[in-house]
Amino acid sequence: MKIGLVTPYIYPLPGGVTEHVHYLYENLRLRGHDVRIISASHGFQRSTEGDVIRLGKGFSVPTNGSVGTVTFSPRYVSQVRKMLDEERFDLLHFHEPFVPFLSPVVLRESQSVNIATFHAYAGFSPAYELGSRILRRYAQRLHGRIAVSAAARHFIDRFFPGDYKVIPNGVDVARFQRAVPLARWQDGRRNILFVGRHEPRKGLLDLLKAYRLMRKAGCDCRLLIVGSGPQEREARRYVMTRRLQDVEFLGRVSDAEKAQLYRTADVFVSPATGRESFGIVLLEAMAAGTPIVCSDIHGYKGVVRRNEQGILVPPRDSKALAAATLRLLDDPELRARLGASGRARAEEFSWERVTAKVDDYYGFVIRRLAAQGQLPPHFSADIPPSPRLGPSSAGETATGG
Repeated sequence: MKIGLVTPYIYPLPGGVTEHVHYLYENLRLRGHDVRIISASHGFQRSTEGDVIRLGKGFSVPTNGSVGTVTFSPRYVSQVRKMLDEERFDLLHFHEPFVPFLSPVVLRESQSVNIATFHAYAGFSPAYELGSRILRRYAQRLHGRIAVSAAARHFIDRFFPGDYKVIPNGVDVARFQRAVPLARWQDGRRNILFVGRHEPRKGLLDLLKAYRLMRKAGCDCRLLIVGSGPQEREARRYVMTRRLQDVEFLGRVSDAEKAQLYRTADVFVSPATGRESFGIVLLEAMAAGTPIVCSDIHGYKGVVRRNEQGILVPPRDSKALAAATLRLLDDPELRARLGASGRARAEEFSWERVTAKVDDYYGFVIRRLAAQGQLPPHFSADIPPSPRLGPSSAGETATGG
């Protein structure tokens, strides 16, 4: 089939949804599909570059305790119509289809099979509450719906009720398994790793408070902090005013160095306070075989099993965070057991397996539309055959909300 992956976020700038689209693109191509990525431009990026089609400009805006993107062009309608007429996609796969303005415009003008993946999770959302009224007719144009976790499904189903198939995010298992630890940090001191944007919902200040407690308890350890964001200055000030030793702010790092840092760490800590739909960083740590301490929040419980790949603690509880991390640092056998369990579980989330599930769901939706005589006019590919292993293996029944 000819497939268009539509993302409202700037491709290929760093981000969870962008990475998801990247690996889905690569693995769908390996499965024989003709794939394009439809995004917006940022800075001096070219409008078309290989299989990437860029329409309009992207602008950063605060959203859900983080920073999101709004894409805009005064000529969106004509640009989208021209692009869709030239490309003639059999299927369009939207990632967060209701983020303004590229995705809704493409969805409105689409004459293809439309499938959406919903990545977000939050509490009450005024934006979604308002959007559910305005965008209801757009939601009706979706032929299939995917959520990356039960938490994400529960969230989106509150505003756009329907049948959602839960298909998780994936991880490049091989990249993390073949990485080697960084010699720079292999000096006998135990390493704690944090990877994430420096913003309140990621819980970095809670981790720094826990680290302070650990140092007061006499723990000879080091804290490696990867990422950047609006809370970085406050975090650095906390470290300086409390005179915390062996805290390393590493900023943004390459994918290769990030994989090495996971392999370098004795413990990976993710103290997010909530509004996490999944927890890709947990998958990365598991693929590297690094034991985990993380918050006991909805989006994380579908990835890390309690006391199997990690220890879960209440969010915003620095004392519990410190105690769990100390427990792991002081117990090499427990670290080894959790790390081995993490490596085994990460295989279930390999991008090859995740993409196969997505591709099977495409087939299920297309067969359903064909049986109802409702295939869109631009669909010209062969109807995918039913999977040999039966309906349950291919997702022949979508998971209801």
